[in-house]
Amino acid sequence: MAVVSLQTFQNGCGKMISYVTGGARSGKSRYAQEMALKLSKTPVYVATAHIWDKDFAERVDRHKAERGPEWTSIECEQNIHLLPIENQVVVIDCVTLWLTNLFMATEQDIEKTLAVFKLEIDGIAALDGKFIIISNEIGMGVHAETELGRKFTDLQGWANQYVAGKADEAIFMVSGLPMTLKSRFKK
Repeated sequence: MAVVSLQTFQNGCGKMISYVTGGARSGKSRYAQEMALKLSKTPVYVATAHIWDKDFAERVDRHKAERGPEWTSIECEQNIHLLPIENQVVVIDCVTLWLTNLFMATEQDIEKTLAVFKLEIDGIAALDGKFIIISNEIGMGVHAETELGRKFTDLQGWANQYVAGKADEAIFMVSGLPMTLKSRFKK
């Protein structure tokens, strides 16, 4: 794997995928947003969430308020690779909610969901730009009680492995601290 400088991407050239994962409230979004702001004065934030209830809507509003006016926000539940995001610095938040949307659209079919997700990731990987993809490590916690929960946990694990495999760098967040799992960049 070739080692290149992050300066290449700060100058607006090339392709790069950074994968940021961790548990709930581990600092993933904050870290990804800080990374994006170091690379662009006008980053793009793609929110993949479907608003299921009032509590979640309030959480989304808090996230929006945390980002400044320099951000362009796009809300999109599927087909992220078809958005006008080429040649930009983009935070995609997050794989877990994106997968949930796809999982529901395929009537909880793991194979179909994973196939569609891989096509979307491959589409993003084909674009020029800097893509920071956030995900959750849900398989590290309590074992899901329901069959559907266990199926989704498996799906999430396979999806995370796919993104991490495609990524130029992978960061694991623990207690707000980044741990580099892999990187092809000198800093």
